[in-house]
Amino acid sequence: MRDRPAPLPGGVGVSRLRVYDTVAPDGLVGGTPHVHLCCTEGYVVTEGEGAVQTLTTAGYRETPLRPGAVVWFEPGTVHRLVNTGGLSIVVLMQNSGLPEAGDAVLTFPPEVLADPAAYDAVAALPDGGAPGADVHAAYRRRDLAVTGFQALRPGGPAALAAFHAAAVALRQPMLTRWRQRWEAGAGRAAADTAAQLDALERGDPAHLGDAGVYAVNEPVERGRLGMCGLLDTYPAAG
Repeated sequence: MRDRPAPLPGGVGVSRLRVYDTVAPDGLVGGTPHVHLCCTEGYVVTEGEGAVQTLTTAGYRETPLRPGAVVWFEPGTVHRLVNTGGLSIVVLMQNSGLPEAGDAVLTFPPEVLADPAAYDAVAALPDGGAPGADVHAAYRRRDLAVTGFQALRPGGPAALAAFHAAAVALRQPMLTRWRQRWEAGAGRAAADTAAQLDALERGDPAHLGDAGVYAVNEPVERGRLGMCGLLDTYPAAG
């Protein structure tokens, strides 16, 4: 066992999620609808039942979530978790660390999306959502995003395209930092694989001698306020 940090496979992030169990304005229990601009997201359902509501240019869809199910979706998919009873999920996120750096835009009404200061004010959580922070702040932003989602759903591809454009404009100032984070994470992981393939083609096994085993025995945080529920988080590197 080595103590030095090592990235998770492929620059993936992992967390455990207990989906919120309070009622939103449309009468459904669950999380906050939002979109990612660069990251594919995956769920491995471990407990409970529910669904993920998704909105893409192909239309609206509900995918059931039950223990054992694996569901994933690509950037641009507006998604919202619905909890019909004790829903818990292991979440896998592409580009470890990028969602935490801002690659998530909530479906607030258009006038909020068009004003970065207004968006930040309603999206912010006390103490950044650290464990023990007031969960009612997360519920309030969820409820506003659900209101925006209800208006977005019937608008068809044109409304979704307008939302995507607003989300891109909102996050444009972050792109340089995102690229730097990607280059140090998932980009580096892909480059390492390319170098290993080159070595194998040369018959050079040297990198195999550098193998290590890593473990994280428990989450580094329990109960961080996320967009869809309470998160038990793990480090991006072991």
